[in-house]
Amino acid sequence: MKYNRISADSHVDLCWMPPTLFKDEATPAMKERMPYVTDGKDGPYWTSKNGTSFGLKNGVGPAGAKYEPGKHARADLMAATNLYEDGKNDIRRISDPHLRVKDMLMDEVDAEVIYGILGAATKLADHEAANEMFRIYNDWLADFCSHYPERHIGLACLPYGDIEAARKEIYRVADTGLRGLELSCSWDMAPMYDPMWEPLWKAADDVGLPLHFHTFPAIDPKQLDSLTSETRRPAFFTVVSGFQMNLVNIVAAIISGGALERYPNLKVAFGESGCGWIPYMLERMDFEWEDRFRDLPITMPPSEYWKRQCKATFQFDNVGGKLIDDMGVETLMWGSDYPHGDGVWPESSRYIKEQFGHLPEDAFRKITCENAGKFYGLM
Repeated sequence: MKYNRISADSHVDLCWMPPTLFKDEATPAMKERMPYVTDGKDGPYWTSKNGTSFGLKNGVGPAGAKYEPGKHARADLMAATNLYEDGKNDIRRISDPHLRVKDMLMDEVDAEVIYGILGAATKLADHEAANEMFRIYNDWLADFCSHYPERHIGLACLPYGDIEAARKEIYRVADTGLRGLELSCSWDMAPMYDPMWEPLWKAADDVGLPLHFHTFPAIDPKQLDSLTSETRRPAFFTVVSGFQMNLVNIVAAIISGGALERYPNLKVAFGESGCGWIPYMLERMDFEWEDRFRDLPITMPPSEYWKRQCKATFQFDNVGGKLIDDMGVETLMWGSDYPHGDGVWPESSRYIKEQFGHLPEDAFRKITCENAGKFYGLM
């Protein structure tokens, strides 16, 4: 297949999954702890036995929010394609492989990388039940991607907070056709330089699948739930304004802990990371390593590990577009973030032209197609 545009960051969220999937596929002992859909004042919504709410069925964004015209400009653009109206009629364009391809082609996207339900499963606050959710989701995703394997690049979701379960799941999904592994990032996770992560690095290296970390909020989501109407919006604005830069803690920890030194073939991608902050991070890490951290278990400047083994994805970042040479054009992969409100679908062409229209043709193609194509074995 010939590729002209590949989105390296797209999504399928719990709220758009088949409503009975988890109950239907869970083991008998786990069925009652699985999320399910029930009726609410704003319509059917996802919940669980412990009272966790995962948002409206076929709602807006990862939180399954209610669509309110005029409140969110990007959501209005997606609504104009009848995305949410179709959802009300149980036409799940996001989780139907055939309908999803039509949405991709509407945006001139030939293939896309699909991030999954890590946030929702973590929100469940039940590690054992979340692990079962991941097993069910990963099997569903493998089947979903099998319809258009040259277009849909699925990432297996790995159990959070249970290294042994994550290790086992890596080996289990290795031959399912999924093209990568996604590990949850959280404000309360153990730092990635901790030796506890070693089995994860080894397993990912063994199976040859790239490991992914998607950007995450800097605060416990429960804090947002407890805020007043006066403080909720400023708090949310604060979170979304800087959430991408939280990934510096993941990048620096992976490099400084020596994981990329020990496993030089391990590949790591950072979903929806943005990139304007990366040149400063690389310069800062190199300076500190040269100045006082030469005792770390690494043998070259941190920026060299970044360029050799890491990729960043972003939908729009005009600052980063001016600093491409400072982080390496080969390390960047564009993504639409479909179907999230922070994304650029169905106007990807406009955003791509605005950001990259000034670039030489080879750099333009690397960022919007080739880097992802080679990273995921499509090209």
